[in-house]
Amino acid sequence: MNILVGYLKNNTQAVLPIALIVLALHFTLVPLAFPVVVRFLVGAVALIVGLSIFFVGVDIGISPFGQVTGTSLVKTDKLWLFLLAGGLLGFFVSVAEPGLVVLVNQIEFVTAGGIAARTLLAVIPTGFGLMIALGFARVFLHVPMRSFFTVGYGLILVLAWITSRTSPEFLAIAFDSSGSVTGILVVPFIMALAVGISRLRKDSKQAEEDSFGLVGAGAVGPILAVMLMNLIRPIKEYPLISLEPVQAEVGPVMGQFWGVLPGAIRDSVIALLPLAISFLLLQRFLLKLEKRQFRRMAKGFAYTLVGTLLFFLGVNGGFMEVGSQLGYLLASLDNKLWLLLTSFVLGFVTIVAEPSVYVLTRQIEDVTSGYVKRSAVVGALALGVGTAILLSSIRILVPGLTLWHILLPGYLAALVLARFVPKLFVGIGFDAGSVATGPLTTTFILAFAQGAAGAFEGADLLRDGLGMIALVAMAGIVTLLALGAVFRVKSR
Repeated sequence: MNILVGYLKNNTQAVLPIALIVLALHFTLVPLAFPVVVRFLVGAVALIVGLSIFFVGVDIGISPFGQVTGTSLVKTDKLWLFLLAGGLLGFFVSVAEPGLVVLVNQIEFVTAGGIAARTLLAVIPTGFGLMIALGFARVFLHVPMRSFFTVGYGLILVLAWITSRTSPEFLAIAFDSSGSVTGILVVPFIMALAVGISRLRKDSKQAEEDSFGLVGAGAVGPILAVMLMNLIRPIKEYPLISLEPVQAEVGPVMGQFWGVLPGAIRDSVIALLPLAISFLLLQRFLLKLEKRQFRRMAKGFAYTLVGTLLFFLGVNGGFMEVGSQLGYLLASLDNKLWLLLTSFVLGFVTIVAEPSVYVLTRQIEDVTSGYVKRSAVVGALALGVGTAILLSSIRILVPGLTLWHILLPGYLAALVLARFVPKLFVGIGFDAGSVATGPLTTTFILAFAQGAAGAFEGADLLRDGLGMIALVAMAGIVTLLALGAVFRVKSR
C-alpha cells in the first residue's frame, strides 16, 4: 500500500502541471467546450491511478521477472539459448509497451487505416527484439559499447538519408517508434534483465558498465526495421484525416469513456498476453521459482494489466483529445509565439516531474559519487526536452525545415561525444533517450503536435505531426553525453 501511495503522489506531480497548463489556456487564449475539459480531467485521474497501479505491478512482477531471467540465462552458459530468449523477450515486452500501442493507433487513425497498426506492431517489436539479442551478444563477446553504437547509428544515418529523400514521413515514424517503444514497461524490464546479466561478471567495473546500454541498443532496432520495411514494400498512398475540432462531436461527458472501454480491454489483454505466456513457460523450463515468489510475480502481472487498462481508458477517453485540440487552436492563432512558448513549457515541466527521470538522476549521482549533481541533470534534461518540443513546433511552422535537418547534426554530435565521455556514460547516455520519452510525451504532447500540424492547410500529419518523440529522445541522449563530458573534465 505504501508503494501505491508513493506512486500516486509521483504521478500526480507529473500530470498536475499539464492539467494546470490546460486550464490556464482554457480560461485565457483558447476556450474549450465544457464536456471536453471535464473528460480531460476525468482522463487525467484515470491516467494517474492507472500509471500508479501499473508501476506497482512492474515493481513486484515485471522487473523481478527480468532480473531472474537474465541471471538464469547466463548460468546456462549457452549462447544460442541466451540470444533466442533475449530476442523473444524483447519482442514480447515491446508489443506490450503502452506508449507504442498509443503511437501506432494514432498513425492508423490519422491515415484512416492506410498504415495499419497491426503491421507496425509486428515490424517495430521485431526490430527491437533482434537488437536486444545483438545487445546480449555484445556482452558475451565483449564488444566495446562505443563500437556497437557507432555501427548501429552509422547504419541508421545512411538509411535515414535515403528515407528522407524518398519517404520523409517514414523517417518520422521510424524515429518516433524507437522513442515510444522504450517506455514505462520496456525500460524497467530490459534494465532489470541487464542487471541480472551483469551481476555474474567477475570484473565489477565491467559489470557496472554492462548494467547500462541494453535499452539504447534495443532502440536502434525499430528505426532500422521501419525504414527497411518502407524500402522493401513502400506504402505509396494513404488518406489523411482532418484534426479540426468539431463542435458536434463534443457529445456527453462520459459517453466517450464507455465507447473506448472495449478497445482498452482488448489492447491491454493482447499486449500483455505474450509476456505472461513467456513468464509461465520460463517458470516451467528455466526459472523454477518458489511458489511464494511465483505468486508475487503473477500478482504483479495482474496489477500491470489493470494499470494498462486504466491508462488506455484515460488516454483515449479524454486526455489526448484535449492535447490535439489545444495544439490546433494555438496554431490557428495569429500570434504563433503562444504555440512556441507552450511547446517549450510543456517539455520543460514534463521532464522535471517525470518519475523515471528521478530514478535516473539518483542513479547517476550515486555512480559519479556526487560529481554530477541531480539538479544539474534534471535542469539540463528539462532544457533539452523543452528545446526539442520547441523545435518540433518550429518545424511545423517552417515548411523548408525537415526532421532530417535536425536529426543529422544531433546524432552526429552524439557519436562524437560518445568517443570522449567515460565508458559508463555511453550506456547511460543512450539509455537516457528512453527516459525522456515518458508516458506524457507519448500521449498528450504527441496529440498536441499532431493537432498543431493539422491547423495548416497542406500540412502532412505524418511528416509534420510526427517527429516530436524522435527529437525528445535525441535531446536526452545528447544532453546526458554532454554531462558525461563535463564529468570527465571535473574528474580530471
